[in-house]
Amino acid sequence: MKRHTIEPRPGWQETVEAQGLVYPLTRYPDDSLRPYWDESAYYSFTLPEVEALEGVVEELHGMCLAAAAHIVKEGRFADLGIEDPRLASLVAESWRRREELPSVYGRFDLHYDGSGPAKMLEYNADTPTSLVEAASPQWFWMEERFPGADQWNSLHERLVAAWKRQASLLPPGAPLHFAHSADDELGEDLMTVAYLEETAQQAGLETVAIPMEEIGWDRLSGRFVDQRLRFIRACFKLYPWEWLATDDFGPYVQDTLDNGGGTGSTLWIEPAWKMLLSNKALLAVLWELFPGHPNLLPAYLDGPRELARTKGYAAKPLLGREGAGVTLHQPGAEPVLRAPDDPCCYQELAPLPDFDGNRVVLGAWVVEGEAAGLGIRESAGPVTDEYARFLPHVIL
Repeated sequence: MKRHTIEPRPGWQETVEAQGLVYPLTRYPDDSLRPYWDESAYYSFTLPEVEALEGVVEELHGMCLAAAAHIVKEGRFADLGIEDPRLASLVAESWRRREELPSVYGRFDLHYDGSGPAKMLEYNADTPTSLVEAASPQWFWMEERFPGADQWNSLHERLVAAWKRQASLLPPGAPLHFAHSADDELGEDLMTVAYLEETAQQAGLETVAIPMEEIGWDRLSGRFVDQRLRFIRACFKLYPWEWLATDDFGPYVQDTLDNGGGTGSTLWIEPAWKMLLSNKALLAVLWELFPGHPNLLPAYLDGPRELARTKGYAAKPLLGREGAGVTLHQPGAEPVLRAPDDPCCYQELAPLPDFDGNRVVLGAWVVEGEAAGLGIRESAGPVTDEYARFLPHVIL
């Protein structure tokens, strides 16, 4: 794994926007605009390196499924902040019927610098973004800048194949709705959903796009409807389950949840059992089940334990995104425990690899449980936040 500087292509912004990346710039607190898509540098990997990482990702995914099974078997939903018994029951039923429910993709965030084993930082298996840039613009960048090279990137083909394979799990005779939040000011959620909808269309599915805020509730039929008053029988949503289940219409979601048994009226993708994998408590459960595993970092729910005096720790909110609420604590400092109403996971401090002053995290994509591609983000600070930059990569 190496970082290389390179001259950006003339007109790069217009190029990537035409390829679906309509948010190529990030606005900083000083009101300046700086590249989010950053092709002034790129990363290179060897093929054996990528093959090893693929193996790690698929092993981690299998371990996460084992952790989910453990959570359900032992009834440890409270550790994930799922206090509502009915919601816990629905999530458990979703897990038990997972083979009957469509489930498409997820993204592991990995600590890796090319010199040691990759370490799992977290798993966003419910609403991962940065998909568009990973699947499309970086592939076309490689074809233009490094013709004949390769890339860890089979995302598009695998997504189309996933929809084809899982089409039989969808309600027959009904379109598949694709929903994003209209509150998305940058367009990232919109384009992520639009891209996934495109892959579903290429798989032969009938689709309908709708903002989450325009999903209606028909009181007479007791069903969700779209703007044309069609029943929403299946819906891919880029909207976290913890919001979906607890918003004002959350009780209706639970009342009409189709968990694959034909007992409900709306099938949501990703399914409810993905709540078990997109929660930072998963990190602690993994460490309980696989202590000392080379691709895991020690993690706990009741406090930092020995990490406070040895390695230091990162306190991560159970449901935080883009680094929000993460605090870093050096070894030897007095432990800082979160309040009971602000639960978190305490994970061993693993400073992000530093390449020429840039802190790097690998986003390894999974489609139907198999490794499918890579996206790389850099940040200036120790936490990958909303000001991170996306850089392309090649296999040389």
